[in-house]
Amino acid sequence: MKKSLISAAAAVLAALLASACSKAPDVPVPVVVVRAPITVAEVNAAQQGWCDALISIAKAHAEGGDYKTIATTVLSNVYNYDNGIVLFNPTLSFGAQTFRLDKEGAAAYFIGGNPKFPNDSGFALKPWVNCSYTNAGNNAGVLIEGETAMTMGNVTLIDAKGAQTTVDKFFAFKRGADGKLKIIVHKSSLPFAPT
Repeated sequence: MKKSLISAAAAVLAALLASACSKAPDVPVPVVVVRAPITVAEVNAAQQGWCDALISIAKAHAEGGDYKTIATTVLSNVYNYDNGIVLFNPTLSFGAQTFRLDKEGAAAYFIGGNPKFPNDSGFALKPWVNCSYTNAGNNAGVLIEGETAMTMGNVTLIDAKGAQTTVDKFFAFKRGADGKLKIIVHKSSLPFAPT
């Protein structure tokens, strides 16, 4: 009798433990996303994407299209403004408006028309027809560190009359949630020309 009582108690305890374990709350398992490392080819594609985006704004403006919507889309797709601060120091900015830390300031530089930025005439509205880039040292000017990549080199722009403008460029990219590289730093200046 004593043995059967112990066996019965053990069975009840086992049933209680099984029941308790089966009713344990679901604990979310953290998801770790492992991405392929950033490559130089991917950085070059992002730089070409910037060039193509600039030309798309200029072309829409020249053809009387909706360049404002295109510019806003470019700032969302190419830059990281929708996810954080972008350090943007455009070529032709000065004084208190040298640095643009938000999307509104960047849009003003590219398309003008914002009374908060009265000196901006719209860099992207110039009649650009071609844009290309070169990285310093034949891609030696590309530095990749984890989920970020930096580039240093030149961007060359050609307008509808064939006039060429070359600027020194520094870009830093970060991989976005969508897996695409987004600009987080944009520093641009005209090359020094000694007199």
